[in-house]
Amino acid sequence: MRLRFSRLAVAGATALALLAATVPSVASAVGTSDRTPKPTIVLVHGAWADSSSWNPVIERLRHDGYPVRALANPLQGLTSDTAYVTSYLSTIDGPKVLVGHSYGGAVITNAATAVPDVKSLVYIAGFIPAKGETIGELAAKSTPPLPLISTQVPGGTEVSLEPAQFRSAFAADLDGTAATDLATTQRPANTKAVTDASVTEGFRTIPSWALLTRQDHAISPTCNAS
Repeated sequence: MRLRFSRLAVAGATALALLAATVPSVASAVGTSDRTPKPTIVLVHGAWADSSSWNPVIERLRHDGYPVRALANPLQGLTSDTAYVTSYLSTIDGPKVLVGHSYGGAVITNAATAVPDVKSLVYIAGFIPAKGETIGELAAKSTPPLPLISTQVPGGTEVSLEPAQFRSAFAADLDGTAATDLATTQRPANTKAVTDASVTEGFRTIPSWALLTRQDHAISPTCNAS
């Protein structure tokens, strides 16, 4: 949930290299042919963001000829978000590569085995929970608590980042205007996103790659499943 926004574009560019490594295995799995369609790359964002955070990555993927979808992650809890994303995945025909950023990593981990033709998983500074683990447990191993504002809503409690501390806590490498804009438009996340336990382990049976953002230190490489 905590990768700084400007780093997502850089991470996405690196993801293209990971995806390039993934595609040959996809082609061999479905039968190599010059006419074999490229897999659809499905991008799932993390907390306090929306699908537009993938825009630089989408541009690169399209340039390289990949069909791409950036699914809206409701941020209402791992259980319900997984069901929501799975519903949209079931409408995408053919081979798919799922890419999850931060909290989105937990969503693709749980959704991957619920639909056919998911050939690979790619984690961009993503949480990779084992069965029974929660994002809250993993996050507690990684960084100090963020400055959050809680709001009671009909679906429980949602949290957002304190706007005045958004840049220092979450987007220190952005200029002031960009950070202020993101603080203003951030999407709150339901606390169920960090308390719902993971129930499946897609990475155990599906070829998976992970980009570890060591310079950001938002998610410790040691806090995820082995």
